[in-house]
Amino acid sequence: MRIAVLKDLAAGETRVAATPETVKKFIGLGAEVAVESGAGVTASIADADYTAAGASLGSRADVLKGANIILGIQGPDPKSLSGFADGAWLAAGLNPFGERARVDDYAKLGIEALAMEFMPRITRAQSMDILSSQANLAGYKAVLMAANAYGRAFPMMMTAAGTVSAAKAFIMGVGVAGLQAIATARRLGAQVSATDVRSATKEQILSLGAKPIFVESVAGIEGEGAGGYATEMSDEYQKAQAELVSGHIAKQDIVITTALIPGRPAPRLISDAQLATMRTGSVIVDMAAESGGNVEGSVAGETKQIHGVTVIGAKNIAALMPADTSALFSRNLFNFLSAFWDKEAGKPVLDEEIGNAVRLTQGGKVVNERLLG
Repeated sequence: MRIAVLKDLAAGETRVAATPETVKKFIGLGAEVAVESGAGVTASIADADYTAAGASLGSRADVLKGANIILGIQGPDPKSLSGFADGAWLAAGLNPFGERARVDDYAKLGIEALAMEFMPRITRAQSMDILSSQANLAGYKAVLMAANAYGRAFPMMMTAAGTVSAAKAFIMGVGVAGLQAIATARRLGAQVSATDVRSATKEQILSLGAKPIFVESVAGIEGEGAGGYATEMSDEYQKAQAELVSGHIAKQDIVITTALIPGRPAPRLISDAQLATMRTGSVIVDMAAESGGNVEGSVAGETKQIHGVTVIGAKNIAALMPADTSALFSRNLFNFLSAFWDKEAGKPVLDEEIGNAVRLTQGGKVVNERLLG
């Protein structure tokens, strides 16, 4: 069983899909691990660290030769893949909805493409969930990005020259990223409030010492929502939420938006008119900018001034902390493959529940129902 670890070539990508820690673990299972030269440099992992862990190094062509499993962060260019074993697996974040044509190309190559972001939200798969592990650190970093762009302090400070008021931070969307954003903003000393369409998150917000801001007049989503995700809300709810947010957002200094709907454009949470009511010097970090944006006017990878408000269109925040995010991503991959490792066969054998959820292609065809429906 040969595992190939590729250097990610996507623009701005700094993470790597295996660390010396997971290389050792794969070798412990009986696998042979080959790492593309320079794969870990941007994540502060030298080639020598991989060889010390027992991996071999080489060019992309070298490491792919005879590979049974290919690991990556983002999906590699299909044109760069050759020489791998028949039916080889590719496990990475493959962005199936955004890169549908690339999925078709993987099928044509005979690759069994496994989209790690399609991992089901079930208890036994929690340690395999790349979305949660990366969102956790991204939520933390988003607050630091806001703090860096904000021209004032976060905590209340009492000095001989007078008192500096605490910043008011509003977190919109209380998933993994949102919860970490709440915790980080609180640690920095801000007065924090948060909102979500799922009723179960109110208790989570309170547990972190923040103030929940919820629509009470119209029913939202009971409990956690399907798979822990929000879904598109009714027009009535959206109207009520817009009215609530309009009154609250005008008083905020920092806003972090995190709302995503799998397979759909990100919901619009903040309009241009609402931006115009905010204080000059306020900062918004739109963590959903790459999926269309929660904030009107935000652009992924750009920082814009709109009505005196700094709007940061966040792009691949996880890549800003490559050492830690790589460590977590690589553990997700190891936890996934090792959970299904068949010692007699010397390779992983997926079960139906998780296998069918993450498998995009097999036998030269696209087989995932979410892409065929």
